[in-house]
Amino acid sequence: MSIIEKAQAVHDQLGLADFACSEQRSLTDSSWELIQSTGVLQALQPRRWGGTETTPAEYFAAVIEIGRASASAGWVSSVVGVHPWHIALFPEQTQKECWGENPRAAYASAYTPLGTVTKVDGGYTVSGTWSFSTGIDRCDGVILGAMCGEQVYDGQAFPDFVSIILHKNEYHVEDVWRTAGLKGTGSNNVVVTDLFVPEHRVMSNLVLTKGLGTPVPGQELNDGALYKLPWAVLFNLCISSGAVGACYGFLDLWTEETTTRRTNYGTLLRDEAVIQAELADAIFAIDGARLRIMRACEELMATAEAGEIPDEDARAFYRWDVAKAAQVAVDAVTHLMRKASGRTAFVDHPLHQKFQDVMAASGHAFLYTDSLAKAIGGRRLHSDLLPAVHL
Repeated sequence: MSIIEKAQAVHDQLGLADFACSEQRSLTDSSWELIQSTGVLQALQPRRWGGTETTPAEYFAAVIEIGRASASAGWVSSVVGVHPWHIALFPEQTQKECWGENPRAAYASAYTPLGTVTKVDGGYTVSGTWSFSTGIDRCDGVILGAMCGEQVYDGQAFPDFVSIILHKNEYHVEDVWRTAGLKGTGSNNVVVTDLFVPEHRVMSNLVLTKGLGTPVPGQELNDGALYKLPWAVLFNLCISSGAVGACYGFLDLWTEETTTRRTNYGTLLRDEAVIQAELADAIFAIDGARLRIMRACEELMATAEAGEIPDEDARAFYRWDVAKAAQVAVDAVTHLMRKASGRTAFVDHPLHQKFQDVMAASGHAFLYTDSLAKAIGGRRLHSDLLPAVHL
């Protein structure tokens, strides 16, 4: 079975466990085990470490299926599941530390550069608090983002945005995840105090953006096309897929609920033309978002397999395209919610939680479309004033 088929096979079980995940503000043992059983967390991991090196298209399709059943499970699958790809780019010593004893070890992340990182002899000192670390309570380590020093590309200096890998005994989890949506993701804070991290566990993200195409240590042994994809675009696909999966979950439940609902006059709502049109528009928008995600995956892999590097114009387009598509899907959900029962205001109504999950997903920074619109529009117009976005 493919990971998509495995994801579909556990759909009902994940759906039944979704409420319990929300109640405990993290994935239940059963939900975590179900996710692991699909293979989605090892999909982008190198085969040499027990992964399957699945294509991005299959991976993100599986994420969407999982999110369709449980938005929190889909979000964790997408965010945690993409990290093996990133770890595979680090030096071999780092990969051995992460997977040598346990190839199924999972890593969370908090890429927003909130802490303080200082270069010292042989490595870096790390301190601070990082927010929104999805699945941290289920993981064996974390990848943190930080600003440290600068790098020069094409004669221009840029503040260096680095990623730092920590193991579980090197940080503290602060329980703050009390939210309206995506409750089951357990996206708590990570707190680090005066920690020394060796150089081999720190990598500049600029080499994966401004310097895309420059060889990195992990590619010496992990030399497949998968590991030559653009980092920022891949992570945009990750967040967009998590959001679209949540949109499908809402769409499915709204359709089921509306099939039997009646108007105040006793007529079936399903026979109302305006309701039928609203549903058709939502199907178009959400399916369209999934198709745009699949198109980006397939075209990017084809480019990598041809040994080519997508330029910044192409990367700007893909980031804009999948982020905007996800937001259009979110807008469709919002329109459907306005046609739902007034009882959805009650927090125990099934559609209430599905809607809140979609809203929480839509707020992720990688789905903010204003700067991405400027990135693609400005390039098409040959503007000299382009926004600072990761490409």
